[in-house]
Amino acid sequence: MTGDRLEEQRVQAAVRRHVRNSAFAEAEKVISFALSDPQVQEVRARIEVAETQLGRELCARLQPFQDRYEQAMRDSDAARLTRICPGKHGRWGRICDLDVGHETSMEEPHWGHNSEGRPIAWVGSAPDD
Repeated sequence: MTGDRLEEQRVQAAVRRHVRNSAFAEAEKVISFALSDPQVQEVRARIEVAETQLGRELCARLQPFQDRYEQAMRDSDAARLTRICPGKHGRWGRICDLDVGHETSMEEPHWGHNSEGRPIAWVGSAPDD
């Protein structure tokens, strides 16, 4: 490749990075603005209370799943961890301890613990990416 072609590719890559970074920054501003709305914060607080309450109610029945998860983490048992719900929801501070497949049930919520270690249950999906 010629020097001019390499320079053109370098400039194009820099422009793509700049556009991507600008788009991410703008999206972050919009998301922050929406999340700062008092009504959104109120709804979020209500959801957290409901999820925590449901998590406590299900604790006695589902605690063995959390125990299994914690043991697998202590043992670094990758095979066992891959049998646990793939919906880790780590981005939202949640780890689902149930078996793979429960997420297709309309009757059972995800159940596990939040980032503070409290039992929590939630319905739906939250991708980790």
